[in-house]
Amino acid sequence: MKDLNRLLRPKSIAVLGAGWALNVIEQCRKMGFTGPIWPVHPTKAEIGGLRAYPSLADLPHAPDATFIGVNRFATIDVVAELAAMGAGGAICFASGWTEAGEPELQAKLVAAAGDMPILGPNCYGVINYLDGALLWPDQHGGVPVQKGVALVSQSSNIVINLGMQKRALPVAYVACLGNAAVVGLADLAGALLDDPRVTALGMYIEGIDDAPAFAALAERARAMGKGVVCIKSGKTELSRTAAASHTASLAGGGAASSAFLRQIGVAEVNTPSELIETLKIFHTHGPQIGARLCSLSCSGGEAGLVADLAAPFGIDFPPVPVDVKTRLNEILGSIVTVANPLDYHTFIWGDGPRTTDVFTTMLSGYDAGIYIIDPPRNDRCDPSGYQPALDAIVAAQASTGKPAFPVASMPENFDEAYALRLMDQGVVTLMGLETALAAIKAAQTAPAQLGWRPAAAIAPRDNHMLTEAEGKSLLASAGVLVPRAVTGATLAEVTAKSADLTAPLALKGLGFAHKTEAGAVRLGLTTLEGQPEMAGATGYLAEEMVTGAVGEILLGLRRDPVYGISLTVGMGGVTAEVLADTVTLILPATAAAILDAMRGLRLWPLLDGYRGRAKADMAAVAAIAVQLGDLMLADGSLEEIEINPILVRPQGAVAVDALIRKA
Repeated sequence: MKDLNRLLRPKSIAVLGAGWALNVIEQCRKMGFTGPIWPVHPTKAEIGGLRAYPSLADLPHAPDATFIGVNRFATIDVVAELAAMGAGGAICFASGWTEAGEPELQAKLVAAAGDMPILGPNCYGVINYLDGALLWPDQHGGVPVQKGVALVSQSSNIVINLGMQKRALPVAYVACLGNAAVVGLADLAGALLDDPRVTALGMYIEGIDDAPAFAALAERARAMGKGVVCIKSGKTELSRTAAASHTASLAGGGAASSAFLRQIGVAEVNTPSELIETLKIFHTHGPQIGARLCSLSCSGGEAGLVADLAAPFGIDFPPVPVDVKTRLNEILGSIVTVANPLDYHTFIWGDGPRTTDVFTTMLSGYDAGIYIIDPPRNDRCDPSGYQPALDAIVAAQASTGKPAFPVASMPENFDEAYALRLMDQGVVTLMGLETALAAIKAAQTAPAQLGWRPAAAIAPRDNHMLTEAEGKSLLASAGVLVPRAVTGATLAEVTAKSADLTAPLALKGLGFAHKTEAGAVRLGLTTLEGQPEMAGATGYLAEEMVTGAVGEILLGLRRDPVYGISLTVGMGGVTAEVLADTVTLILPATAAAILDAMRGLRLWPLLDGYRGRAKADMAAVAAIAVQLGDLMLADGSLEEIEINPILVRPQGAVAVDALIRKA
């Protein structure tokens, strides 16, 4: 891992490229950078009022950080010279490398850098608001801070937009990766987290280059008490591989990346606004808040709205504890119905002591509180009447030690200057009700199992599909229960062998990825005599049908080019895609973790004794998943294993179909 300290926290800065150099100089001046800035230009005597040096060799000494704003071919020579003179690192601004179909040119840049760290190429730069050091060629929206969050992005435009926020988020660093030719995502993020003034990390990620290193980063951040939240884009494309299985269609759309982030304890959000609001929570309250929430507002409409909007996020509002309810009844009187969410009406409006008592008492029974409050706009109205309620929120948090969140139902309804004053008091104002709920849910992300790392990833390879008979044999060797069966090259051969099987029987044609769609499955047969041939079959399999099943489950394992091995489990059978009710994990995973994930299925109640139904032995399914996971981890030639369905009985489970691909 390269040392990024001089690059990220420079004492001296060199800048190359006349126009870009001037921009960098101006931005450093605005932020109050106190170290020397050295423009380098072969013909100009000065840039931005500073003496320009004709070459790098003429500088007083090797710079800690250099912004290289020259063309891509000249960039390679500059990087080589900086590395030779012992510079601390560089930003390579120019585009036209691997992203433009020129991987050989990028390889030359990497070779030129040697042991010197560079960000990019095709990289906008880095801003250090703590020390006023900006290797940044454009405007930005930040101000100097004493501490704050770090923003890391694989898209320069996205992080520029984030930096223009007006939501009272203190930002310590902004850093872009560009093509990440030398310094990768985990290395850059880790170097920023190592600064004790950094409180949390927010990332816009297009691709994870090293999943085990990223998992280690997340674990280290949690140990530091720093939350990590990200937007993961390009989820569908990154994990898409050619496969004809149900698993391939059901586990796309970012299921693997989301599972990975969840398992390493990184909060995932969908929008820049959600990223900012989650970072505000992490900045003030650390990497995780509790799940027991209360909501308070002075309107029944707001109470109903927050309950409705919270449901899709999986947020509920537990009943008010008895002692809390008793005290609130004493304060609010009989007209107010004490519930959660609480509509406390307006009887206490403007009464600071009583409002503080209500807000504090309610919060004392929960892990965190949402206080819906939209002060009037201060350009046309007088918001002073809302001050007692805002003061009461601050007092409730101070008294209970629990997060109290003022939440504006619309982001424009809360003044940034006042939100900053509240942030200085340790109170996080959340902007926009739906965004606030998404951020609160994200901030509840649980930590990873200590030491968990994904299996090593293998690049996609050519593969072939085993016949179902071969697949069933492999499953049986791994300890998975399969039906008694016979197989043969012809229907006549299988019919002759089937005398010892107990009806009802299933007859299947081999050589099809999806036998049902091909008309290559016949069920409930009492005998195979007289059965017609199946067009296109390369062989036949006859087996005893499983009886007494109370559930059909799909279970699929696939090699993932980034995250190692993904496991998808959910409602199976011929309607698997229609139901689309699955969960995904990244291996390795314990049986307990798999069983817990399956409880998140929409149709889980049907497997768990709904309205007197027999319970399916889902622990047996989890055990099969572990067995197959061990098989995949041990045999690197296995590309994919899918069982659809596993027929689950009240005791035990049987794999009745198998699609297996090997390299």
